[in-house]
Amino acid sequence: MSQNVAETTGAKPVQPSIAEANDAVLRRFPFDDTQDMEDARRGFLGTAREDLVKAADGRTVWDLGAYGFLDQDCPDTVNPSLWRQSRLCADHGLFEVTEGIYQVRGFDLSNMTLVEGDRGVVVVDPLISAETAAAGLALYRAHRGDRPVTGVLYTHSHIDHFGGVRGVLTDDDVRGGVPVLAPEGFLAHAVSENVYAGTAMGRRAAYMYGAVLPKGGLGQVGAGLGQTTSTGTVGLIPPTADVTRTGQQETVDGVRMVFQLTPGTEAPAELNIHFPDFSALCMAENATHNLHNLLTLRGAEVRDPRVWAQYLTEAVDLFAGACDVAFASHHWPTWGRENVVRFLSEQRDLYAYLHDQTLRMLNEGLTALEIAERMELPPPLERAWHTHGYYGSVSHNTKAVYQRYLGWFDGNPAHLWEHPPVEAARRYVEYMGGAGEVLRRARQSFADGDFRWVAQVVDHVVFAEPDHAEARALQADALEQLGYGCENGTWRNFYLMGALELRHGPVGTPTGTASPDLMAALTLDQLFDALAIRVDGPRSWDADIAVRWNVEGRDPVTLHLRNGVLTHGPGTGPAAPEPDAEFTLDEPTLRALLLGTLPPADLASRPGVTAEGDAAKLAALLGHLSSPDPDFAIVTP
Repeated sequence: MSQNVAETTGAKPVQPSIAEANDAVLRRFPFDDTQDMEDARRGFLGTAREDLVKAADGRTVWDLGAYGFLDQDCPDTVNPSLWRQSRLCADHGLFEVTEGIYQVRGFDLSNMTLVEGDRGVVVVDPLISAETAAAGLALYRAHRGDRPVTGVLYTHSHIDHFGGVRGVLTDDDVRGGVPVLAPEGFLAHAVSENVYAGTAMGRRAAYMYGAVLPKGGLGQVGAGLGQTTSTGTVGLIPPTADVTRTGQQETVDGVRMVFQLTPGTEAPAELNIHFPDFSALCMAENATHNLHNLLTLRGAEVRDPRVWAQYLTEAVDLFAGACDVAFASHHWPTWGRENVVRFLSEQRDLYAYLHDQTLRMLNEGLTALEIAERMELPPPLERAWHTHGYYGSVSHNTKAVYQRYLGWFDGNPAHLWEHPPVEAARRYVEYMGGAGEVLRRARQSFADGDFRWVAQVVDHVVFAEPDHAEARALQADALEQLGYGCENGTWRNFYLMGALELRHGPVGTPTGTASPDLMAALTLDQLFDALAIRVDGPRSWDADIAVRWNVEGRDPVTLHLRNGVLTHGPGTGPAAPEPDAEFTLDEPTLRALLLGTLPPADLASRPGVTAEGDAAKLAALLGHLSSPDPDFAIVTP
């Protein structure tokens, strides 16, 4: 497989310094500790007969056999610690957590949990894609009987925990009374995250998860939290009931659940669940077998490690005394009350330490980059495998804490008004004697094993002269070596994706999140906001257009484009502008127009729509919107 990766990506052999560093990892950490391997296989009941999970059109959206190479010994092109983690995450099948609670693992980035009730089964977090969720449910039924889905619960607002819901539930099921539970605020966060900055996040997620990278020792081996993202049909069925407070209890199909709300931790809307009749605790994504992200490399709001740690303490206080197993929506469970308390406490200490020590050092005047270089975990935490930075990292998490409190500016006025990348790159290259001289020196640094510096300095040549073939090749080689040495799965994927696109050009964005279900779940206010962020400001400075919407069953709304800003507000009153055009219509028609499925020229002719004023002003207003680019450049200007 490695040879095939090399043939398709131009991958190069590992350099001696990276091979030596990877070998040193084997001596540094307790690889003879097999407890995680035993826990990851505990309760295994079986897996699917077919490796490929396919969409209706025949596309493969998940390949259960793609990571079979991880059964081999770790090659020197992969950090052994990451290889170990990926091997654990690649185990796939149906697993018994405890009697009555089962998990489908290895069928997507996340786990799907199934809790048996009086009549059927309650599904917790139905993966990313309908196809993988359906395959997981079929596997469960093959071993536990054809039980109906009697409830669905979303633990939080990230797409790998709700996107596959239509693989286990239908709208008719919901209309028939099957409840869908979620933490308060779930819907607003779930849809806004995937729409407002969804295009940029999706493009960066292509780097973060490396879904298009060939699998193998020279390519993608996993993402730390799971292996990668499935590429099937994303859906969303809105919750029918909200969890609004810690201590709230709900019973679905005889399954008793006690909830702990944890907003602002791994997701802005998240909860943990205690199942008292099973002595089991679901930690959602608040305690997994790695250091998680405080700020994901794909981009997100910065998470709060201070409250994250506090909620972990609260979870121990509330539930640990009546908990024989803790499991999450990623990775494998932890059994035994003493082990659960230790696991949750160490996870708590991990986030608290990064928070507190970053604050200590920033108050001593250190910058984010300096703190990231100095930060080291206490030896007891570093020795625990579940604190390793396979997904988040000590380096970028400390920068996230700094950003949360102080923002992007490090206080040095020299950094207050720097040139943008291309202009700075041209000047750097000129100062350093031209591209040829930079590359000559960089090749020597490459030979010396200083790949980090090569990547930093040759980046200037690539941005100053993006068509410089030698610079692109050397930059790709340096990024590749950095990837080979990463313990962090997402760092490795970023480095190797950068090398791939430098050599072959952009490869696109494999997973889209703005599905019809997500768009349909946007409120009208959110839809208007989504239009506002698409306004081409400079091109709209002189525009002054107002369109009023009289929507059946709602108060009038006026869209007003002025000063390059698209605002929306009450359609009447002293602050409302006089409309250039006014439309009376129903909400589905307005949604179709705003989502782009109904051309503005066709609006006035739709049944039930009345128009007053200059209807052409609508097209003029919408003409000021730009379209996002899902394939924008990352490693080149």
